[in-house]
Amino acid sequence: MKHHKAISNAVKAISALAAVALLSSCGASNSQTSSQDDTESSEISFLYSPYADYAPFFLAKDKGYFEKAGVNVKLIAKGGSSGETYQQVSTGNVTSGGASWGAGLFNAASQGASLSVIASVSKIPESGKNPSPFVLSTKSGIKEVSQLKGKKIGIPGPGGFGLYSVYLALQQSGISLDDVELVNISPADTPTALANGSVAAAWTIEPIASKVIAEGLATEALDVDYQAGTELGTLVFNSSYADEHADSVEKFTAAYLHAVKELNDGGWDDSSNQKIIAKYTELPVETLKSIGLTVQDPTGAIDWSDVKKQEDFFRERGSLDYDGSADLEKLQKQEILSNAQQQESTIWKD
Repeated sequence: MKHHKAISNAVKAISALAAVALLSSCGASNSQTSSQDDTESSEISFLYSPYADYAPFFLAKDKGYFEKAGVNVKLIAKGGSSGETYQQVSTGNVTSGGASWGAGLFNAASQGASLSVIASVSKIPESGKNPSPFVLSTKSGIKEVSQLKGKKIGIPGPGGFGLYSVYLALQQSGISLDDVELVNISPADTPTALANGSVAAAWTIEPIASKVIAEGLATEALDVDYQAGTELGTLVFNSSYADEHADSVEKFTAAYLHAVKELNDGGWDDSSNQKIIAKYTELPVETLKSIGLTVQDPTGAIDWSDVKKQEDFFRERGSLDYDGSADLEKLQKQEILSNAQQQESTIWKD
């Protein structure tokens, strides 16, 4: 954030004292107004979901990284989907937020919504435990994904990452979305649907995924490789705010990247970090230690080729309101991300 400097005129003539006094008075008033504006612009409201994906933001807030970078941040938990984030951020009701890629973001971007992409927030890991696995209902008796033809599969909605994830799982197993019946089920209702057999399989997300598997309601259908490296979440800012207060966005992003580095360097095993994350996710620390986790790139880089694949998928599904590509890479404020990377190195150089 740039602060306006007070303008001083070295006027020596006694006859100009009155004018100087007037100018000084106006300068003081303008300086005070500017200071107030800067203070207001530095308060960034960030809309998040209470999932471990957002752990870097939780640490940056509670460990004072945002404050050290020079921004005042208010974290706001959301109750809805990524569509809520796009709407709230684009209209300026909140400054920024994190949301998954999907038809909603692609359509909003094509329609000129005031949304700027800053950095990647989460990706599916290349190996290890899957944070959003495709599971088979134990009650169904089905053992292989290829046996799901004609069966009901639970998804969280028709235009988001959950559907794309299921598509990837079925594709790897030689069947398509057209071979199954898709049923919209919220993540919270998925355990019940799996338990009573109303769906034969479902997309899940942690910690629900680990819960249904531990309770014997479902089994994980595939290893993570079918969706390894997929871009899941992104950091978006209101475009008008990002244009007018680029320095504040850079500082916010620098603090976020610092927290990502901390977690990647073993911070997930730190008990104080675990308590902070548990507070925001409302999960016991022991649960956090056992669930599958998404990964964050310490540089904030986005794999745009993967985002393009997701856009192509939703176009083929008829979920997009436009023809051709939305040229999504133009949404990113790459200069802000580059400057944030430099600021992170400078602020935390020790």
